Amino acid sequence: MMRYLLEYDMGRGIRAFSTMRGDAMPDDPYSSFNITHYCDDRPEHVAECRAMLCEELGISDDALILPRQVHSDRVVTIDTPYLEVFPQFRQEAVGECDALVTTLSGLCIGVSTADCIPVLLCDVRHGVCAAVHAGWRGAVQQIVAKTVRVMRQKGAEPESICALVGPGIALESFEVGEEVVEAFLDAGFPPCILSRAWRKPHIDLPAVCSMQLEREGVPLRNIRMTGVDTFTDCQRFFSARRLGIGSGRIFTGIVMT
Repeated sequence: MMRYLLEYDMGRGIRAFSTMRGDAMPDDPYSSFNITHYCDDRPEHVAECRAMLCEELGISDDALILPRQVHSDRVVTIDTPYLEVFPQFRQEAVGECDALVTTLSGLCIGVSTADCIPVLLCDVRHGVCAAVHAGWRGAVQQIVAKTVRVMRQKGAEPESICALVGPGIALESFEVGEEVVEAFLDAGFPPCILSRAWRKPHIDLPAVCSMQLEREGVPLRNIRMTGVDTFTDCQRFFSARRLGIGSGRIFTGIVMT
C-alpha cells in the first residue's frame, strides 16, 4: 500500500499524504488507485481502494471523510455532533463544500483533486487540522484564507500552522482565458501570479494558495510546496486536463493520530 502514497512530514502525531496512481494502465483513466466516488469510476473499485487506504491508516471506513466538492468557498467543521448523526446525514453535511476543518483525532479528512490544488494545514500545538480543495474558482473566492480563519476560531494560531501545498497544475501548464485573469485581478491578486510568456496567459495557482496563507499570518518558512505538476506527471498523478473529466482523483488527506 505504501507505494500508492506520497507522504509528508507535518509534525509529530500527524499523518499527511497524497495518493498516487500506482500501476497506471494507459487505457484506464481510473487506474490504479482511486477512492473518489463521484467521478464515474466503478463502485467496486472505489470501495476496494478505500478499504486499502483505511487499512493502511488503521481507521474505520466512517472515519475517512471526503466531501463532494463544488468549487465553492464553503468550509465545514467536522466535530462531535457530526459524528453523532446517521451516516446518510453525514454525507449530506459534506455534500457541497471545498474545505474541512477538525479538532478530532483518529479522523482522516481530505479532498480530491486532478489538477486543482490540495492544501493541508495543521497546528499541532493546538490540535487543529484542515484540508482544502483550491481550484481557480475557489482560489478567487479566498477558500484557503477562509479555512485559516475557521481554524483560528477553533483555537489555531497562524504562526503555529504548518501548510502543505500538494500536487496540482503548475504555472507552466495552467493555460487560462482572459476571463480567468480578470477574475483574479478583480479579486485583488497582484499581476505577479500571471505570466504571458505563452500564447495564452498562465496562472500560478500554487503561488496563489501560498499568498493567501501568508496574508493570513502563516509564516513562509511553514509553507511547503511539493512542486509536483499533475499535468506533466500524469503517469503518477491523475490529471483531468490530460486524462479527461472521466478519470480518477488524487486524495490528499490528513489525520491527527
